[in-house]
Amino acid sequence: MFGFGPATRIYLAPGATDMRKGFEGLYGLVRDRLQCEPLSGHVFLFCNGRRNRLKLMVFDGSGLWVCAKRLEKHCFRWPEPEPGQAKIVLRHEELAMLLSGIDLGQARCRPWYRTEPDEESKNARIPA
Repeated sequence: MFGFGPATRIYLAPGATDMRKGFEGLYGLVRDRLQCEPLSGHVFLFCNGRRNRLKLMVFDGSGLWVCAKRLEKHCFRWPEPEPGQAKIVLRHEELAMLLSGIDLGQARCRPWYRTEPDEESKNARIPA
């Protein structure tokens, strides 16, 4: 699978997408429907109405990648958007689970806390 950095956001397009769309069609959907910049380096996911096919689009700095996956049996468990929501933001772990066939609605996140470094430790130099 791709190795996306922590600054890379993952956007999922709610609803069904025509899987006949290629580079230009998906580029237009990202720009117009998701209101995002297609060349941002973020990841954009689309799926068909039967939820057995998905396409992923990402810009790597030199060109667009469009990747497709078709399931032979069953379907992807696509998260439902809130009313009026144009896009769903996924975490990297959720993308891996979605592509592996795990139902995100059934998965439960445990509380996770991160401490931010204080200003003193941010500005501290590492000895050579």
